[in-house]
Amino acid sequence: MNNKNTKAPIPPNTYIVLSCYNEEETLEDVVEELVNRGFNVIITDDGSKDDSPIISKKLKKKYPKQVDYYRHIINVGLGGAIKTGIKAALSKGADIIITFDADGQHNPDDLYNMYPPLANGEADVVIAARDFDDMPNGRRFGNTVMNYITYIFQGKMVKDSQSGLRAFSRDAAQKLNLKSPQYGVSSEIIGEIERNNLKLKEVPMTTIYDKRTIEKGTNLFVGLKIVFEFLNEILK
Repeated sequence: MNNKNTKAPIPPNTYIVLSCYNEEETLEDVVEELVNRGFNVIITDDGSKDDSPIISKKLKKKYPKQVDYYRHIINVGLGGAIKTGIKAALSKGADIIITFDADGQHNPDDLYNMYPPLANGEADVVIAARDFDDMPNGRRFGNTVMNYITYIFQGKMVKDSQSGLRAFSRDAAQKLNLKSPQYGVSSEIIGEIERNNLKLKEVPMTTIYDKRTIEKGTNLFVGLKIVFEFLNEILK
């Protein structure tokens, strides 16, 4: 973790887009961690069937200036939740937008590596890459395959195409033309970086693995669904 004395101040108008689907076990703790560090948080609930909406409303009431809450009536997928969150952040005048997972797998201290390259003009997009050597075997295989699938369909090779921790400048976020409603959005973002000639910087991050996050990660079934999404888009 970074030493507190070296953490760059959070730029004004920085928003965290927190995609959420049935995350009642972790949602409150994750939001509290973010708010206590001084971040603005936009929760985009993607049709959760558990108590996530109740928890979100409670957090919005507790932190009216730092937390906003949007909800899809039905589950449309990760891509839909990210698009809703980015659109909401832009409408609030966000200069920096960071996507973050609500399941507790991200270390909030890694956020301090995300915005400095955007603030100093070094990058338009920052993606935090996991250490594949530390991944459980199944996750490592799935994510390695997805890196190559992303390269084949989107034309750009990156260290961790399926990372959920990403930061965008306002200009970069406005240029994103995301169509995938589901998990294909992660690879699609890589393609948008390439198509729009955006400057990308990759930084390391730590990941907290437990049974829940491992089960929800990229696997062969999810990978096949993403491939079919891409093929369907090409054949339209």
